[in-house]
This record gives sequence, C-alpha cells and structure tokens, in this order.
Amino acid sequence: MTVILDRAGTLNGAKDLTGEIAWHRVCPLEELEPAWGEAALIAGRQVALFRTGPSVATGHSKVFAVAQQDPATLANVMARGIIGSRGSRPTIASPLHKEVYDLETGECFSNAELSLEVFATRLVDGFVEVGFQQSA
Repeated sequence: MTVILDRAGTLNGAKDLTGEIAWHRVCPLEELEPAWGEAALIAGRQVALFRTGPSVATGHSKVFAVAQQDPATLANVMARGIIGSRGSRPTIASPLHKEVYDLETGECFSNAELSLEVFATRLVDGFVEVGFQQSA
C-alpha cells in the first residue's frame, strides 16, 4: 500500500504562516495502528497521532497529529479519543466529554468556542514526521 501524507499548501490543517516548518521524525508508519491513537512527546510537546484506514477514493491511509491536551478539560487524553467522521471530514471525539473535533482543521463541531491545535504530517522513507510552525 502506498501512503501519501504530504499535501500541497497546508498539511492536515497546519497554517504555513512563515513558510518555515520544523520537522521531527516520530516513528515508522507501521507502528501506528489504523483507527487507534498514540501519544508522543515531540520537541517537548505532547502530541496525539492518528492513522486512518485507507480511503475508498484513494486507497491511501492518512496520519493526523493534534495536541494531546483536550481543550475543554486541559487533560492530556486526546490519543484515547474516538475516531469518526462528519461526512467526509475525519474527526476525533474527546474521551472525556465527547466534544467532536475536525482532525484536519481542529474546529470543534459541538462547541464553537473550542478548537484543537493541529500539526503538519508527512511520510519520509517510511517514517512519520510531524511539523511545528517556526516562530517568526
């Protein structure tokens, strides 16, 4: 199976404001089980990683990286969230109060006042890399 994580423009909703993204190698792709979250400490930040199963349209998996911290409770639990979708949008539901977030944009579908930080992802030589926006 071919996995394509690097997309043109923004990656998984990460805003490219300066054009500078610091990439961090996290793990081999095969270590991420589809439809299951994993927590990782990357450059001092707690990140939740999710690998979706192959899509019907492309046959490719996608990997998403979001903040591990639940915006509603500030608990570091998002990797234990429930993967789902709203139409064609991949989502994660908080394991605590079940707020539903878009994995690509971080938008909260159930509470407009909340949002989940999202990070860029890409696949390099079979490894998942997560990108953080560099400060200007």
